[in-house]
Amino acid sequence: MPGKSGSKRERQYEHIKDSAESRGASTGRAEELAARTVNKRRAQAGETKSSKSGGGSSPSGDRKSSGSGGPTRDELYAEARKRGIEGRSSMNKEQLAKALGR
Repeated sequence: MPGKSGSKRERQYEHIKDSAESRGASTGRAEELAARTVNKRRAQAGETKSSKSGGGSSPSGDRKSSGSGGPTRDELYAEARKRGIEGRSSMNKEQLAKALGR
């Protein structure tokens, strides 16, 4: 864990790491999972510098595509599903948008 982390985050890190190891993950993988999870939670709580620049999801969990402000692939997929567009499951975001006439 980074040096400036609080004791709460240290406990979270150790708990997640131990849990992953008990599920059979290697030590390296368990450490990676724990670090990623704790860093994500720190960012969501506004405890990092990068959290203010918009990296990551919003607290409500809804994610938008980067830059354009347009719909996500999942949103396009849901609309294609409603419209009954064939082959939608294998389409990427751009293909879904084209099939929907966007």
